[in-house]
Amino acid sequence: MTRTIRILCVASLTIVGLVGSSLPARADDRDERHERHEKCERQIRQAEDKLHDAIRRHGEGSRQAHRRHEQLEEVKRRCGDHDRDHHDDDRDHH
Repeated sequence: MTRTIRILCVASLTIVGLVGSSLPARADDRDERHERHEKCERQIRQAEDKLHDAIRRHGEGSRQAHRRHEQLEEVKRRCGDHDRDHHDDDRDHH
């Protein structure tokens, strides 16, 4: 009987340790996702500013404006890929 109790105690402590150690990781994941989201928003704003500046300086149909527009679309695409990954991660946790 004492051997069974000992095994149950060890198993319970192991389970509690595993569950407890996974909680901070989830919080860290949320913080990391939030930082990536903020970084993406900042990159998009910067790309938009550069596009508007190129249009103001060189005109809407200029090659500079076209290049800045492509860069903006690339940043949005990259950030959209991150957002999709986050939603996939969220679904995996639920």
